[in-house]
Amino acid sequence: MKCVFCGGKAEMQNVTFIHDENNDYLFIENVPAEVCLQCGEKTYSPAVTDDLLRLAKRKLQPAKMVEVPVFDYAHQA
Repeated sequence: MKCVFCGGKAEMQNVTFIHDENNDYLFIENVPAEVCLQCGEKTYSPAVTDDLLRLAKRKLQPAKMVEVPVFDYAHQA
């Protein structure tokens, strides 16, 4: 498959999908996507996209919890 953005070659990989809505973050691991080897753009199939939208709207028990440090670029020393 070719990347729709840069025309580079894309290959199937499992990626982490990140959804942010009002600073409420959702990470979904092991999502199948075509990933461009040139620019890194991810393309999801229509079926995977539908599943991701359904998962983003549900309140599910997460597989795990992670603590992530957050830095503010505007307040660099």
